[in-house]
Amino acid sequence: MNAAEMLEIRCSRAWPPLAEEPLGDWVLRWADGFTGRANSALAVGDAGRPVPGALRAVCDFAHDRGIQPMVQVLRDSPNERAIVAEGWVQATRHRRGHEVVVLTASLAAAPAVDGVTVHDEPPDGWWELTLGPGEDTEAARLVLTGGKVGYGVATLEGATAGVVRGALVDGWLHVGRLEVAPAFRRRGLASALMAALGTWGVEQGAGRAVLQVAEANSGALALYTGLGYAPHHRYRYWVPEPGTRFGGEEDSTS
Repeated sequence: MNAAEMLEIRCSRAWPPLAEEPLGDWVLRWADGFTGRANSALAVGDAGRPVPGALRAVCDFAHDRGIQPMVQVLRDSPNERAIVAEGWVQATRHRRGHEVVVLTASLAAAPAVDGVTVHDEPPDGWWELTLGPGEDTEAARLVLTGGKVGYGVATLEGATAGVVRGALVDGWLHVGRLEVAPAFRRRGLASALMAALGTWGVEQGAGRAVLQVAEANSGALALYTGLGYAPHHRYRYWVPEPGTRFGGEEDSTS
């Protein structure tokens, strides 16, 4: 496997589904609909069978669990070209964006900021900002607490003003779910949370950080670029064409 494929496997392990099955190098994932990453097939490497048969297995796995079949695949890779050749289409209704850029950066400890801390367990107020409307499910909580995780919190004026999640895998810190409450934006809290989480990652032995951002999210990309993150690779989500045997409606989870 190449470096991008290996990094995607690490990212998947940092965002663990509730159920998964190997399909050669591919990984079939299910988490009761919470996020695309945990409810799609990670199509990297060799599926151990021709792609048409692999996609049938993806569909069978998804339908057995009541989710829309979907694959996450590196952009412009041989696997993506083979999936396109089978008539699959881009998952353009994917709520958080079906085209994603993966960014990486070196980690370094940073000075502490008052009110910004990282915890080994989700503290009071962390869930309320982390999970959006309709997302607070048992499946979501299990995904977000799987593995070795740090829970970043910014407390301001007695309220939970911002949150972030960091998961450790093989010396990498996977960053996700950065959110600042609207009333506390434009005060530098996002940068402070990222710095605190980076320090925590260094203390845990991580040397580099990785995060995944929708290409259309220009604000987030500007923030992370300003913090020293650079593009590593890109991926896209694909689904069977609606109206075909395995099609149905496009998935719209995040």
